Amino acid sequence: MHNSSESIRSSEPTQEFLTFTLGQEEYAIDILRVQEIRGYDQVTAIANSPAFIKGVINLRGAIVPIIDLRIKFNLAAVTYDQFTVVIILNVLKRIIGVVVDSVSDVIALDGEAIKPPPEFGSTFNTEYLMGLASVEERMLILVDIEKLMSSDELTLIDHSNT
Repeated sequence: MHNSSESIRSSEPTQEFLTFTLGQEEYAIDILRVQEIRGYDQVTAIANSPAFIKGVINLRGAIVPIIDLRIKFNLAAVTYDQFTVVIILNVLKRIIGVVVDSVSDVIALDGEAIKPPPEFGSTFNTEYLMGLASVEERMLILVDIEKLMSSDELTLIDHSNT
């Protein structure tokens, strides 16, 4: 069905995001990158990898690197329990798992709802942020997961750092 009414005036089409929590903050990523959501399982550690790369899992025959975004984003308390969640993503033609505290919901945002991230100068890298969105009482931090996963420090997944 196509609605001929052009009442939505937005420079950007509506996009759906999966929201999740890391510590006290709520983040969102493009739902089209999400393949599945699963509980945290034991991973096989990789020697000499950075702390935020927890290791790899075998997901239906595919070896999937698991990145703990809580460590990557320097959160203080990182616990692994029955509530810890892994979001399996398809990013840049690769399957990657990211560990988060919890998954909240799927939310639709139009382009006008997304505000550019504030400038923090050199103290905080906003390169991985698509922007911020306010939804009711919630402030969502929109993460550009492709930029984050292709960043220099995360390409350590592809080659060892000796």
